[in-house]
Amino acid sequence: MTEQNLLLTQFSTFADAQEQFSKERLWDLLDGNEEKLNLAHECIDRHAPSDETAIIVSHADGHDELISWTELAAISSRVAHYLVSCRVAKGDRVALMLDPGLPFYACLFGILKAGAVVVPLFTLFGPEAIAVRLREAGAGLVLTNAEKEAEIVELDQYTVQIVDAPFLERLSHLPDRFGPQTKASDPAILQFTSGTTRDIPAAVMQRHKSIVILLMSALYATGIRPGDRFFSPSSPGWSHGLWPGTLSPLALGVPTGTIAGRFDPVRLLRVLSKHKISNMTAAATHYRMIRNSGAAEGLSFALKKLSFGGEPMDDTTSRYIEETFGCPVCSIYGNSEVGAILVHYPGADDIEVRPGSLGKPLPGVKVEVHDGDGNRCAPNVVGELVVLRRGEWLQTQDLGREDPDGYFYYAGRADDVIISAGYTISAVEVENVILQHPDIQEVGVVGVPDELRGLVVAAFVMSDREGNEAFTEEIRDIVRERLGRHEYPRKVVFVTELPKNPAGKVDRRRLRENAVVTVVTG
Repeated sequence: MTEQNLLLTQFSTFADAQEQFSKERLWDLLDGNEEKLNLAHECIDRHAPSDETAIIVSHADGHDELISWTELAAISSRVAHYLVSCRVAKGDRVALMLDPGLPFYACLFGILKAGAVVVPLFTLFGPEAIAVRLREAGAGLVLTNAEKEAEIVELDQYTVQIVDAPFLERLSHLPDRFGPQTKASDPAILQFTSGTTRDIPAAVMQRHKSIVILLMSALYATGIRPGDRFFSPSSPGWSHGLWPGTLSPLALGVPTGTIAGRFDPVRLLRVLSKHKISNMTAAATHYRMIRNSGAAEGLSFALKKLSFGGEPMDDTTSRYIEETFGCPVCSIYGNSEVGAILVHYPGADDIEVRPGSLGKPLPGVKVEVHDGDGNRCAPNVVGELVVLRRGEWLQTQDLGREDPDGYFYYAGRADDVIISAGYTISAVEVENVILQHPDIQEVGVVGVPDELRGLVVAAFVMSDREGNEAFTEEIRDIVRERLGRHEYPRKVVFVTELPKNPAGKVDRRRLRENAVVTVVTG
């Protein structure tokens, strides 16, 4: 068999990715085409009947729920029939607000089979966040649980269906097969981002054919291959947990898993060990919490590929993860407009995973670093990361640099830059250095107003150690010594927790708002 006749899943090296990849070959991994394509069929139905596990859900009470391909194919078909009987039409928006479990996945794929649009909503949203997203989405039907129903403030404007085990049982008389009638270009999922810069959250419409490009990320960003056992602790209520964490592995016939409820590193480590998970993608915060828990000691793991996205990872955590699991943790950098952009090709043995780097561009993706005038920067000069899209350079609003070997490095969001006394300081770089202190669990760095310097660096620090003047000076010294004397935090605040956005990232906007407090200064 020639290389052109092999599937892309049969290649594993960086060189193969550059030589063999084409977007047309991604379609060979799917049943559908431009005229007929359905996400639920690609992810579930075509892999059934099979009593093998498709999805593992680790619940807070300690039990693991195992959902087979056959079970999910049948019950999601019944949900699709139910929706049609409720006169849910093709293109209608259906909000889905459930924790991971059979009801969530049955509804997710049932909505997709029926041709309606899924609007995933994070279950930790409060009433105000729920209300604005329901209004923006234009959802008429909400599938949720009794607890969240009570938090829908404009209840009379929506049809709300409580979805639980008894509800699914009541659908048992409906057919367990459903023939989807969707095209590749039909809308499938309306996903709200986790950004905090707009009063109204941004929403991105994904179509059934979005899975085609997502397979590129699956192959080269998370390194998924047949035979893997995949896991993502990120909530499927968010893009990272839904697309890379759920839909991409399932579309390749690879079982996946997640955690229901609040993240617990001890529970995650147990399930990784128990189910011999070989490939995991998670947020950098999850890996830091694993390190801080100390719970990996004494457990055995089968992990071969690890990846993270959404925020930078400090060097201390990166080294710990590689030492603990025996494989490097690979960065995934991207955005909602393009998808994955820079990756480390997990599982490829012919590319170096350089600490602190974002990796190299995905096959077919062109990335450069530009200065303020739109000119390409010289190697190792910080500028804005830009991506060539439809013949034009798309500005990412992220700062970075490219080394002489073609590896890219993150230097923070444009709005994460602190201009202090004329110096340009990256909040991300300061955080990375502070996290190298062994007594610090988490840190958030922002610029706060100063009469003399305009802005000064402020570090909000979480630690079990007493936050006294001696500890403060240690923090300043580590930055002075490892980064620069002009970049040390002139203000240090010891806190018991840091504000996070729903995706688990440190919320710098809220940190800035809370910065006018009593602090240790110098």
